[in-house]
Amino acid sequence: MTYTTPVQSHFLARLLATVNRGVMHVVAAVAATLVVVETLILLIGVTYRYALHDPLIWSDELASTLFIWLAMLGAVLALDRGEHMRLTAIVNKLSEKWRIWFETVAALIVCIFVLMIIHPAITHANDQMAITTPALEIPDGLRAAALPVGAILMLLAAVARMASHATLKQVGSAVAVVGVIAIALYAGKPLLMAMGNYNLIIFFVVLIGACVAGGIPIAFAFGTATMAYLALATSAPMMIVVSRMDEGMSSLILLSVPLFVLLGALLEISGLARTLIDFMAALLGHVRGGLQYVLLGAMFLVSGISGSKAADMAAIAPALFPEMKKRGAKPEELVALLSGSGAMTETIPPSLVLITIGAVCSVSITSLFIGGLMPAVIATIAIGVVCWLRARREPATNIKRASLAVIGKTLVIAIPALALPVLIRVAVIEGVATATEVATIGVAYTIVVGLVMHLFMRHLDFKRIYPMLVEAATLSGAILLIIGMATSMAWALTQSGFSAKLVTLMQGVPGGGTGFLLISVVIFIVLGSILEGIPAIVLFGPLLFPVARSLGVHDVHYAMVVILSMGIGLFAPPFGVGFYAACAIGKVSPDKVFNRVWGYLAALVIALLIVVAIPWISIGFLEN
Repeated sequence: MTYTTPVQSHFLARLLATVNRGVMHVVAAVAATLVVVETLILLIGVTYRYALHDPLIWSDELASTLFIWLAMLGAVLALDRGEHMRLTAIVNKLSEKWRIWFETVAALIVCIFVLMIIHPAITHANDQMAITTPALEIPDGLRAAALPVGAILMLLAAVARMASHATLKQVGSAVAVVGVIAIALYAGKPLLMAMGNYNLIIFFVVLIGACVAGGIPIAFAFGTATMAYLALATSAPMMIVVSRMDEGMSSLILLSVPLFVLLGALLEISGLARTLIDFMAALLGHVRGGLQYVLLGAMFLVSGISGSKAADMAAIAPALFPEMKKRGAKPEELVALLSGSGAMTETIPPSLVLITIGAVCSVSITSLFIGGLMPAVIATIAIGVVCWLRARREPATNIKRASLAVIGKTLVIAIPALALPVLIRVAVIEGVATATEVATIGVAYTIVVGLVMHLFMRHLDFKRIYPMLVEAATLSGAILLIIGMATSMAWALTQSGFSAKLVTLMQGVPGGGTGFLLISVVIFIVLGSILEGIPAIVLFGPLLFPVARSLGVHDVHYAMVVILSMGIGLFAPPFGVGFYAACAIGKVSPDKVFNRVWGYLAALVIALLIVVAIPWISIGFLEN
């Protein structure tokens, strides 16, 4: 039976696992340090700009240089921990043997991809050494060196992951299958070249579809398809992939991503989320279905502070679910509501999706922040109606109304938390500060308030700070790598002429702008379910926004329709990753929640159609 012996039983595999574990500890420490340093640099820059009126010319440049290192090291950690965004619903239904085989194939594909980009990444970094940054006057290659270093570390993580899970037989069969596919594609190169743009279906529909369905992380599915297309159907150099990745991940707007992720984690650790919940529970807890309304309100407010839906749900559910269960609420109903509320809040600033769509589609972040509030209000009302209808069937509550003194006390305690979303929105909407600067201020504000609260409540667990920083780096890296890979893929699609043909095709849809919006709703519900929100928007946003403009659809109106559609898909079973995240946070089997979530999603579809039909909801408060 030696052919079934796990690879990990061999000395070299054990040594590899040990080396990888040690390296990843170092990578995690460096990434956590970069999160802190990045925050401090931006905070110093904000202080000098707004408090001392003496802007530092080097702060943004240094932050941008460190940012690409943070993104790549975070992506390495995400790969090592298995936290890259991917579709697992299909693979998880397979037997353990086949699931491990697909995991092995996924790790092998990652290995092949990073091997292909290591040399171009080194060449790109060497080329950038000739460029000197204007403020710090250092070679830009020091920044670009993050790409080859990250690729090499990803190779180590992928090989170690493959060795720890698979048998020699599984590795051999995975290599054989991938090899046969690669040989077939290479042998068919003349045919692929002769197919013209029809070969896009092979690379960007069939290949990506197979990769995503097989559980390969979405970022690497995008990268693999792009590299295969460039190598087999064009004469473009492979370095294009690396340079487009660099461009996609280096946008200054995206500096706010790790900061808002960090802010979401700090919100929960500091106790600010709990103070919001306590206040709303005192205000509404006595009414029938009152805590359901509290959950809705908490998601609405917390989504205005954090930028991550998983962070929002993780901050609120543990604080509310125990009390809701005591009052007779069914766990599966709570998770269904959590899923619905997660989908409804995607347009609330400072949503990471809003920031991403602004960065990749050249839409004003300020306009998106203004335009996102009213659609979220409509969606919240729709969910609230479903809560009210379902609460009518519940027995009357025996909970007494909280006294005015209790309400007043909880309000006073919650004021710092209530002030934070207002601070964030007003600062960006009024043009006082950028999204990145506001995120920096929000982090500093939350730390100060949390420490002051700790003096009285002794509630902080300082041991959670380091894991929180590592998790912030990991999630940021996963998001930013997708943006980089999707930027490369979007460039390939544009160069192929597909984008221009898509514009021409979509301009001819029946119904003009309204017909296009309805088609977009269907497209992004499906894409949100399969690809998740940010990958779908980064990939298709640059292709479809020009179409919307040509049909007279306002950028912000289209953005709200796209984001709400994507949110519904993200939390819709059987594929929506957000749905499974809500189930995991609520510790309830997805099978029990499956039938209960559709009522909330149906309400959100109605709200979405209202937003489609009435552009004023999205753009009515924008300055002309």
